[in-house]
Amino acid sequence: MTVIDIPSEPDLARMGRERGAKLRAAMAQQGVDALILLGNTAVSYATGVSWPLGDSGLAHADRPVAVVVADDPWAHLFMPFREGTSAESPLPSDHVHPPVYLEYDEGVRTFAGVISDLVPAGATVAADELTGAMRRAEKSLFPGGPPSDAALVLAAAKLIKTPDELACIRTALRITERAMADIAGSLAPGMRQIDLSAGFVRQAYEHGAQANVLDPIWQVMPESREAGVWTTHGDLALPLLTTERELARGDVLWTDVSIGYAGYCSDFGRTWIVGQDPDPRQQAQFGRWWEIHSAVKNVLRAGATASDLTRAAITANGGTKPWLPHFYLAHGMGTDPAEMPFVGTDLGEEFDEQLVLQAGMVLVLEPVVWEDGTGGYRSEEVLVIEDEGFTALTDYTYAPYGH
Repeated sequence: MTVIDIPSEPDLARMGRERGAKLRAAMAQQGVDALILLGNTAVSYATGVSWPLGDSGLAHADRPVAVVVADDPWAHLFMPFREGTSAESPLPSDHVHPPVYLEYDEGVRTFAGVISDLVPAGATVAADELTGAMRRAEKSLFPGGPPSDAALVLAAAKLIKTPDELACIRTALRITERAMADIAGSLAPGMRQIDLSAGFVRQAYEHGAQANVLDPIWQVMPESREAGVWTTHGDLALPLLTTERELARGDVLWTDVSIGYAGYCSDFGRTWIVGQDPDPRQQAQFGRWWEIHSAVKNVLRAGATASDLTRAAITANGGTKPWLPHFYLAHGMGTDPAEMPFVGTDLGEEFDEQLVLQAGMVLVLEPVVWEDGTGGYRSEEVLVIEDEGFTALTDYTYAPYGH
């Protein structure tokens, strides 16, 4: 049995080299000669360069772009700004270029000339995003035909984490947990949700966070589905935006936050009660959540399928799915807060049957137990799959609940 040895501190240069090797191996496996990447996390993954963002999902005109060519060990980076960037795996100077503006026709024409010099004629190309201007110039930009989906290459490369990547994720989690412990100690009736957010973000940055990936969620759960907001799927809504609402004694909060460290995300979810301990019915509900959570972990190991996990969860829950229909029982995490593998999605049972878990994959396990009159229970646990079992990266209590 092999147990993954996670270093106490990540070697970022080594991590960059190993990520590049994984990316090019996935390209070779899928017959892709070159990648054109516009997505923020995709560019960061390919280049090792990170930069400050006001919104990690925002597409704008002056964003970084990466080009990866199969026979070149270094990615090419087109960077609109340098101040504030962090290049833990620095690129050679001849691989860092002035910006390209792919939202505009003129910018795409310029980029087409650059690509013709970097990418051999007849090469197969994949792209993760195409702007309107890129689509209008598709024939000149991609003379060999429309590009395939680079997300398939990225998903394959990112699926199994290296020890250094796991060290980054664990560090992100520890930063998050320290910040959340500070906030949990101050939770009281009369506090506003936005006050919790402000306190958490400040504490997270003081503890070493480098990005706020997800605006913190402190969702007050209704006592019944009927009392909650309307949804198209007829079930609970999650997540809802944080507001200036003042918290009241007895409010049941579903928390969900994510920060970034060295380009990798954390994911933290717990259920808190404002100003009081859970009543016996709520405590019993947590006990059922724990049984589901434990049943899934009992079958979690390399070689298990996603269906093994969903069946264990459903059986422990008396025959019904213990997760929200618009979410999943578990999901992966890395440079994105939710990435492959996904377990229990609307892709269906056939997808889950074919998804075989491998050592080095990261899973965020998040079953949900709901019962009208209680506000429900939800927590998230980050686990690394091993040959025989798993290693838990999450290290945080379930207070105010106990087991």
